[in-house]
Amino acid sequence: MSSTVYDSSLFKNMFATAEMRAVFSDQSLIERYIESEIALAKAEASCGVIPDEAAEIIAQRARYSALDLPKMQHETEIVGYPILPLVEQLSEICGEAGRYVHWGATTQDIMDTAVVLQIRSALEIVGRDIDSVRELLRNLAQRYRDTPMAGRTHLQQALPVTFGYKCAVWLSMFDRHAQRLQQLRPRVEVGQFAGAAGTLASLGDKGLEVQQAMMAELQLGVPQATWHVARDGFAETVNFLAMVTGSLGKIALDIMMMMTSELGEAYEPFVMGRGASSTMPQKRNPISCELIYAAAKGVRQQSGLMLDAMIQDFERSTGPWQAEWIAIPESFLLSAAALEQAKFMLSGLDVRTERMLENLNLTQGLIVAEAVMMGLAPLFGRQAAHDVVYKACRIANERNISLHAALIEQGIVTEKLSYQALESLTTPANYLGLAPQMVDRAVAISVKI
Repeated sequence: MSSTVYDSSLFKNMFATAEMRAVFSDQSLIERYIESEIALAKAEASCGVIPDEAAEIIAQRARYSALDLPKMQHETEIVGYPILPLVEQLSEICGEAGRYVHWGATTQDIMDTAVVLQIRSALEIVGRDIDSVRELLRNLAQRYRDTPMAGRTHLQQALPVTFGYKCAVWLSMFDRHAQRLQQLRPRVEVGQFAGAAGTLASLGDKGLEVQQAMMAELQLGVPQATWHVARDGFAETVNFLAMVTGSLGKIALDIMMMMTSELGEAYEPFVMGRGASSTMPQKRNPISCELIYAAAKGVRQQSGLMLDAMIQDFERSTGPWQAEWIAIPESFLLSAAALEQAKFMLSGLDVRTERMLENLNLTQGLIVAEAVMMGLAPLFGRQAAHDVVYKACRIANERNISLHAALIEQGIVTEKLSYQALESLTTPANYLGLAPQMVDRAVAISVKI
């Protein structure tokens, strides 16, 4: 029976993906435990710590399919950790060679290394999906480079921008996330093998040699120092996911608001029945955006938990470590789901350029009051130009007429400026600043990352 959204038959594909669930499944985790134990045995054999034949047998016989899983589950609940029950079974499965399973290791060595192997696979998926989102945003930025729309600050119309400019801003976040991921992986993809108190005392002078050989087997980095209680790598990983989903949440919030009936500027791709209401047939709810928004909140909660779990006592913690078992898988599942929803949404985004223009003209030119003021400043002086435009804006608001008409009524403006020039100044689509050029620069930088 399922009890969470991650394995629910109803919700599991809304809050996770099958691909990411496979990475963090029980089978995958146990197989990573076994992979770590085999790598340890091979490393110790290569360093002369255990017999070569023992390592060969361990590598041949240590298999997930050979385990008694109900027994392992029962014993894990008793012991509190899964490695002792696993080692007992592997030792029996490997016969005489079984005495060398887990030689010189401690439970956390195997569990930490297994999680690193999971994270490595999971970050491959995340990196691929970030690149997909970046490509979609580049395409949108280029396609709508010159499409004018109202820029909004404090939920009020501010100055004209272009939809391509908005997409370029989104793109820049994900370009930085791609760079962060490249920088993060060497710090995080580091294995753990240090023994009971982290000193490798049980292997004498062979400890560091075995550690290096084991990491070479697993293609992981060699730790600078034991990280049993130095959890910054895992905390950085989950906080990276929190930033990625936070950026996705920003995009989702923008699009949700653009989907409102009052704006109607962009919509999620149309799928028959998607976003429908049980009582209001006209509804087209922002389902992908809502799921992304919820996932982002969930990952942020887990990022806080991971920061809290960094505070650990002495050389082995009493409790914070277990918190990671909750936070890491859930953060990756939610992040994968959010990225999947974003790919779907951005790949078929329904952009209503005519509605963007209609909303841009909603204030009848007031949105470009700054443009008019700066256009009149060389003729009247800045402060005088400000006063003229300020008065015109007040008249336009009180009488519900255009800024252009209010300025003409004053007469003083048309004494020094032609009607055609004034028309140009009060047309919002003419005041885009360097938005199109900023799109070009953002896209050019993006393709080089």
